[in-house]
Formats: sequence, C-alpha cells, structure tokens
Amino acid sequence: MDNVIVVASGKGGTGKSTVCICLSVALIKQGKKILLIDCDCGMRGLDIMLDMEQDIIFDAADAVCGNCKFKDAIYKSKNNDNLYLMAAPFDAENELSPSVFKQLVNSVKEEFDFVIIDSPAGIGSGFVTAAAPADRALIVSNAEPTSVRGGIKVRHKLEMMGISNIRLVINRFDRKLFNQLGFYRDLDDVIDATQTQLIALVPFDIRISVIMQRGVAGLNWCAAASVFDCLALRLEGKRIPLAYKG
Repeated sequence: MDNVIVVASGKGGTGKSTVCICLSVALIKQGKKILLIDCDCGMRGLDIMLDMEQDIIFDAADAVCGNCKFKDAIYKSKNNDNLYLMAAPFDAENELSPSVFKQLVNSVKEEFDFVIIDSPAGIGSGFVTAAAPADRALIVSNAEPTSVRGGIKVRHKLEMMGISNIRLVINRFDRKLFNQLGFYRDLDDVIDATQTQLIALVPFDIRISVIMQRGVAGLNWCAAASVFDCLALRLEGKRIPLAYKG
C-alpha cells in the first residue's frame, strides 16, 4: 500500500500543518497507527500543536547523526492513542538531504499504517527532502489566486520527482467570503486552476486554529471533523461523496 503521504503547499498560511494533524486524528479514529513527521526544519510546530513540546529530546537529525536510535526520535502522543511524532530539527542548518530522509522513512514506515509528512511551504530544498520518500501527495490550498498559483508549482515539482498520485485539499473555505471576493466564478474554477483533483473541502472554523495552538488536538471539537473522517476514508480508496460541498 502507498502509505507515505507528503502534505505540501505552495505558500505559507494555508493551514497545512493543521490538515496534517486533523487527518492523522481521523485515521487513528479508524484504528490506524500513524507516524506524523515534521519536516519544517527550523520552524517546527507540530510538537506544540500536539502538546508534546516538553516531551521532545531527540529529533530527526539526531536519529540520522547517530545521537540516538531511530525509534528514540519517535514520540507517542499523550492525547491520541496510535499517533506518533518525529520532530523536525530546531536548527535549519540541520536540514536532512533527500536521500538520507528517504532512508530514514523507509526504515520505520513498515511499523505504521500511514506516515504523514508535513512539508515546509514552497518548493525549496526542504520540500524536496520532505517529498523524497512519498508515495503520494496532498496539496493544501486556499481558494485565492496566490495560493492556487503556489499549488500549481508544487504539483509540477512533485510530478518532476515522479509522484503522480496527487490530490487537492481546499482548506478554510468560507462561501460568503468566497462570493464577496469574486476571484473565481465557483469552486470548479478553483479546482480547474490548480490542475488537481479535489479530495476534500474543509470549511473555515476559527476553533480549529485556537484549539491547535492550545495543544489539545484530537477531540471532536469542530464542524470540520466529519470532513477529515471522510478524507481519511477516501485516502483508503473508499468511494464516498465529499462530506462538505460548500
């Protein structure tokens, strides 16, 4: 099974890391064992969002450099059974090479049902590293032109790297604001502009961001929970309609 998924975006601020965590929680609700890897070297935040900041001693760079065993850099979530985290290095200078990161992921992926990699925004060296071991990809975009343009660049880069199984998550969608701004006629125009098949439409909910920053992700706390439950099922090949259509 293609169980290594990189979650990417062309620009910052799309809510990519939140999508990573919400998807992980949805998958563990289905009995899956998940490894979430933060690949944003120097800017890591998943440990805070999962209330694991004080737990992290070793990160991915420590595992590669021999400061610890690979398994010692993987930490179990206190609040979510079957969810595990490997943190990114604090120092951007410790960014891993694509080949080394791929070797690291390949050495641990068989122990998990899914490995979800949170890529840094953009298509720089950090993105290339994050995508190197991926079997497939999710591009997270907002329904506005700069985000869509960035998503197109990400898609082209993924294709150049040999990743063809790519799907689109439109995040933080607000129908009223979308209509007021008038950047696109409808959602189909957004999807066409990204050149990527839609797999989930996530409604805007300020509670998601607030609760993530408080480190209590994993509770059934928002209207978007059913969207991520649906996304998890669709990733497993279930033919079900979108949970939210805007």
